[in-house]
Amino acid sequence: MSTITTKDADNRKNHCAACGDSDDGGGSLKACTACNLVKYCDRTCQVAHRPAHKKACKKRVAELFDEKLFKQSPPDEDCPICYLRLPIDFDQRMYQSCCGKMMCGGCAHAHIVTAADTERFKCVFCRTELSSSHEEDIERMKKRVEANDARAMVRLGGYYVFGMKGLRQDHAKALELMHKSAKLGNHIAHLNLSVDYQNGDIVEKDTRKATYHRQLAAMAGNIHARYNLGSDEGRACNMDRAFKHWMISANVGHDLAMKAVQEGHKSGFVTKNDYAKTTRAYGNSIDEMKSDDRDRAAAFHASRGSSPRPPVILSE
Repeated sequence: MSTITTKDADNRKNHCAACGDSDDGGGSLKACTACNLVKYCDRTCQVAHRPAHKKACKKRVAELFDEKLFKQSPPDEDCPICYLRLPIDFDQRMYQSCCGKMMCGGCAHAHIVTAADTERFKCVFCRTELSSSHEEDIERMKKRVEANDARAMVRLGGYYVFGMKGLRQDHAKALELMHKSAKLGNHIAHLNLSVDYQNGDIVEKDTRKATYHRQLAAMAGNIHARYNLGSDEGRACNMDRAFKHWMISANVGHDLAMKAVQEGHKSGFVTKNDYAKTTRAYGNSIDEMKSDDRDRAAAFHASRGSSPRPPVILSE
């Protein structure tokens, strides 16, 4: 059996990388599923070529992963009431257990202030009467979980973590809900799991799993997880990767990430052009999330020393 190099195979897409046989473009050759760089006649050829291909394959897999990891995160969803992008801070969002909608605190506050007495204690979106007790709220939340509402799973899981709203503290149940939500693609669930595995408070500490969930959260658009990845890389002295993460976070309005990019520019880690682009994107994102109602809600809660809602995020 003759052997051709990976480089040769890359130039000969219709040839087996191991034996050199051609399928004349017929499509009978199967590509390496990991890197897609080379093709083989069958499993035998793939196994035979593995020692020669392993290094190039591993390198390409890492490159493909980084392409996904460092792709600019999609912007967060809009509030269904004001149609402005939801705030970054989780405590400025309101989850409605009646309909499963997530709205901004500004709209919720404006409704309470301006609505008639008969409407004030109804959901802003679906007009359902708000829960009158913890028991009713938990029952609604469980129904949302049964309907595969990933947000409800995160919120109910948070209640089990802290033993809130009459529920007994149950870390196993909380983890079950977080994992189920994460499998549905919820980036907040991935963020929470990354913190759980990093700290080891409610589950055995596992830094690899912590990084895994942090990366999935970031790729799904969670900029808090993205910022944390930048911090991880910074502590490991991988400054190029750190600032890539921080610029992505800053682009969608993360304050601490923007401050990190500013310091990076002063220190020479961030180019003048990248700094200018990031600054513009950051400013645009902040403007997209601003409204008078949100400012009034923030001022109201600040004056009372309170948050719009109890915390359900495990940690940040």
